[in-house]
Amino acid sequence: MQQFQTHPMVSRRDLLQWSGVPSSSFYYKRGDGIRGRKPSTMTIKQDGELIDNAVVLQDVESILQQEFCCYGYKNIWDELKDKGYVINHKKVYRLMKIHNLLFNRRIGSIGVSRQFVRFRKIRAEKPLEHLCMDIKYIHIHGAQRNALLLTVIDAFSRKVLTHMLRFNIKKGDVIILLSLLLMEYKIEGITIRNDNGSQFIAHVVRQFLKDKGVNQEFTHVATPEENAYIEALHSNIQREVVERFEFESIFHAQMIFNRYYDWYNNHRKHGALGRKSPEQYLCENDLISRPYKTEKITEIVSNFNPILSKN
Repeated sequence: MQQFQTHPMVSRRDLLQWSGVPSSSFYYKRGDGIRGRKPSTMTIKQDGELIDNAVVLQDVESILQQEFCCYGYKNIWDELKDKGYVINHKKVYRLMKIHNLLFNRRIGSIGVSRQFVRFRKIRAEKPLEHLCMDIKYIHIHGAQRNALLLTVIDAFSRKVLTHMLRFNIKKGDVIILLSLLLMEYKIEGITIRNDNGSQFIAHVVRQFLKDKGVNQEFTHVATPEENAYIEALHSNIQREVVERFEFESIFHAQMIFNRYYDWYNNHRKHGALGRKSPEQYLCENDLISRPYKTEKITEIVSNFNPILSKN
C-alpha cells in the first residue's frame, strides 16, 4: 500500500479518497509491545503524595496475608482506598494479574500442582494399583445434622480398605486415615483418585501423598463418572443402608457402617466380579489380601505367639 507512486498533479489524499482506503489504515505502522498508552508506574494518594507501584503491591500482599482473607481485586480496591490511595479498580486488577495475586490464579500457583485424570475409566490390573476416595453425607437423625463418611476402595477388587465417619472431616483427618492405610498396605505404584473437595486439594494432603510416593489424580469438575467405582458404592450405601436405617447418634451409625462394610467385603456379590464378593474374588484369583499387605501385621502376631503359648 505504501509503495505506489502518486501523480505530481494528484495529491495522496485524493487518491486515498478515490480508492476508499482510510488514511488511518494507509499510514498505520505496526509497533512492538503492548498496545495502548504505557501504564503509569506511580500511584497518587489523597494528600497528593506519589507512591511507586511496588509499594502499592506490598500493601496488596499485606492485605492478602491476613488470616482467612481471600479477596478479589474489587475488595482489594476498597482496602486500598481506605488506605488513602486514589486508584482505579482496573489498575488494581492489572497489578494483581501481572504479579499472580488474583484469587483464582493464586490458588493454582501455590504448592504442588494438581494432576487431573487422563483417562475417564480406571483400568486396574492388580490389587492396590488404583484406589478411589470420596465423601458421602450421612444424615444422623438423632443429632438432626449430617455427618461425613470418607471411604477408600480398591478399584480392582472393589474392596473397602478403610473408612471414617465424623461430623467434620478436615485435611488432618484425611492424612491420619491415609497414614493408617499406608501402614497396613504396600504402596508401590499406587494411584489414588478423588474429586476436588477442600480436604483433598489441601497442600498438606498433596505433599503428604507425594512424599509417600503415591500418585494423586483429581477428577474434573462436575464429572462423577470419572470416579465411578466409589460413586457406585455410594449408590449401594444409599439404597442398602441410608434408606433402611435411622441413626440415633453418630456412634450408632459407626457401628452399622462397620458391620455393613464387613458384609460388603466378605459377602455382597458384585456383577463385575462374577457374582462374587471382593474377598472371594481375591481368594479365587490367588490375590487374597495377605500378599499385598505389609509384614507389620505378621510381625505383631509373631510377637504375641510366645505369650499365647505360655498361657
